[in-house]
Amino acid sequence: MASQLTAGKEVLSYCTKCKLALNHVIVAMKDEKTIHKVKCKTCSSTHAYKDPSLATTKKKRTTTAGRKKKTQTVAVSIADLWMKKMAETSQKSQPYKISGKFEVGDVLDHVKFGPGIVESIVDNDKIEVMFRHEIKTLIHNKA
Repeated sequence: MASQLTAGKEVLSYCTKCKLALNHVIVAMKDEKTIHKVKCKTCSSTHAYKDPSLATTKKKRTTTAGRKKKTQTVAVSIADLWMKKMAETSQKSQPYKISGKFEVGDVLDHVKFGPGIVESIVDNDKIEVMFRHEIKTLIHNKA
């Protein structure tokens, strides 16, 4: 039996301010099954609920129409970007460990989040990893 969604419960939502899928608290419901507004537990902003599996990044495409240039925004889901990057890489997956050291482009296998690709090194001990449905900051290089 699925848990009931009600105001005050925690839910994973895409935060429009943080630009990440994070924990939120339900503030308002449209009906019994539809979440209306949520409050981010990280930045405390209140906004409409956005399903994290549908979170998108934006790319700008310019086209020429006569004398004016128009920019179009094309939404690309994180899952699509992940699939493309996984198809492009030839690296072998290595198990994720906090003590392991990873570089940009490395493919790692996380116990909870599954396979992911290191997108950037945030600090000497943190990496940003793109998984199939979200981007996570993980700790690495700890002795």
